[in-house]
This record gives sequence, C-alpha cells and structure tokens, in this order.
Amino acid sequence: MRKVIGIGETILDVIFQNNQPQKAVPGGSTFNCMISLGRCKVPALFISELGNDRVGELIKGFMKENNLSTDYIDFFEEGQSPVSMAFLDENQNAEYQFYKEFPKQRLNIEFPVIHKNDIVILGSYFAVNSVLREKVKALLVYAKKQGAIIYYDINFRKAHAGDRLRLMPNFIENFQYSTVVRCSDEDLQTLYPDESLEDIYTNRLSHYCNNWIITKGEKGVLLKTSSFQKEYQTEAVIPVSTIGAGDNFNAGFVLGLLQHAIELNDLAALPEKKWDNLIDLAQLFAKEVCLSMDNYVSPEFAVRFRQ
Repeated sequence: MRKVIGIGETILDVIFQNNQPQKAVPGGSTFNCMISLGRCKVPALFISELGNDRVGELIKGFMKENNLSTDYIDFFEEGQSPVSMAFLDENQNAEYQFYKEFPKQRLNIEFPVIHKNDIVILGSYFAVNSVLREKVKALLVYAKKQGAIIYYDINFRKAHAGDRLRLMPNFIENFQYSTVVRCSDEDLQTLYPDESLEDIYTNRLSHYCNNWIITKGEKGVLLKTSSFQKEYQTEAVIPVSTIGAGDNFNAGFVLGLLQHAIELNDLAALPEKKWDNLIDLAQLFAKEVCLSMDNYVSPEFAVRFRQ
C-alpha cells in the first residue's frame, strides 16, 4: 500500500481573536496536512522534532489519536518544544509570533523506507532552512531515487523576505526535485518582488518543475502544467479562521492522488479531467478547514474519505 511521508516543523499554536486566547492546537504547515490525512486513515509518517517536555507529550498524544506515526520524531532533551502565537485579524488571517529553543544537533533520526509511488510532502521555512538543509536534501535525493512523488508547498512568509536571496539556492533545489509545486500568489511576490505572476512563472519557474499550482485566495486557483494551464474558481465562504487552509488544500490534493491511483509516471500526461478532480478535492478540504478554529479537517468530515 502506498504511504505518505511528511517532513516539517511541529508547533503548538495558541490562537488569539480580539487579542484574547481562544484555543491551543498542535500545528505546523506539513503537520496540519498530515493530521488531516491521518484522519482519513491514509498510511502517514511524519519526520519532525519536539522537546521531551509537556508540550511535546501533548502533541505526541495528539498524533497517535489521529493515526499519524510518531516513529520518526526526534524528541530532544536540550531546548523546548516550539510555540507560536497566532493573532487573527478582521479577515481571520493570522499574524504569527514564534518562541523556539532548539538544540544544536537537530533531526537526529533515520528516515523511513520510501517505495516507488509513495508521496513525500515538505514545505514552509523548514524546507529551506540552512540549519536543516543537509537532512532535507538527503530526503529529497532518496525520495527521487526511489521514484516517489514529491509535493512541495513553498509557503514562504513575508517575515522571512529579507532572507530570500540567501535561501534562493535551496528554493531552486526544492523546485528541481519536486513533481508538483504549490504556492500562493503572495509566496511568489515575496520571492520575486515587482514581477508579474506570468513573468515569474515563465522566466523563473517553468524550467524547474512541470506542474505548478498557484492559489490566489478568493481569486481562485491557477494550474500550469507542461501541456496546458487552467483557472479554477474558489467558492466564497465566511471563514472562522484561515489557518491551515493551504495545508489542507495539500491534503486534499494528495488524497486525490491516492484515491484516483495516480502514480509518478501518470503525471507527465495526466488528462485535464483528472487534474479537475484533484483541484476540486483540494479546494473542498481547504474550505472545510476555514469553517472552524482547527488547523485540520474534522474527524466527521474525514470519515467520508477514509481509505
């Protein structure tokens, strides 16, 4: 059976509304995606790091409750599990403040075995962080060699914009290893300021990877492949919170790859109708997570999609 392997940060999100704490939930970009897949009973393994502390134990228990393996979590003794404060604005978009204390030696774990047509997911600052680069690149090299599908979500926040030139070689390597790259229009404008989306794609991106998904919030989704491009509309919703929307777009897309038995060699000439199915499921998952304060789809929603 095919499995999904995620790699990324794990963090406790304390969510504020009107400057008052509303809820504390385990989070992290790839983590949110993997929890939703675990709730859908997808075989899911997650590579990450947590402190051997109260927060780490809380998140470890949460992962087990949601069918997400903890076998590849580095529980470190020095430092503390990371925590973020997420302040929702009037549009329910979050501004973050992070508290982190990591040890010098990080991700001190062995990788899981990867088989052909397994799916590897990575993204956000974790995927380009110079401190973690050796480990992340080693996973990409291994996954590529094994014939896995590599799904990369850029998810590069404006707070890190000053690092974009220093980190650009890492972004480019990630693009080159990836089978599918998803990003928001804001990600691209942060990476390549003062350039149009079309120019960015044509001049900066298209020769690195054949499949690009650009999400534009309420303005829809733009799909660009080596054979065609297409625009998709986004259904209007009044969000409770947009935290995890992009992460769960990823979860829906990856679930679609599994449900439609789409393998690595299929993606080069995937029919438009199959892409439609993937984007529709991705948008459905993103919409669902916007309707609650959680970072992932609800267990009740996930039951409909269990393998």
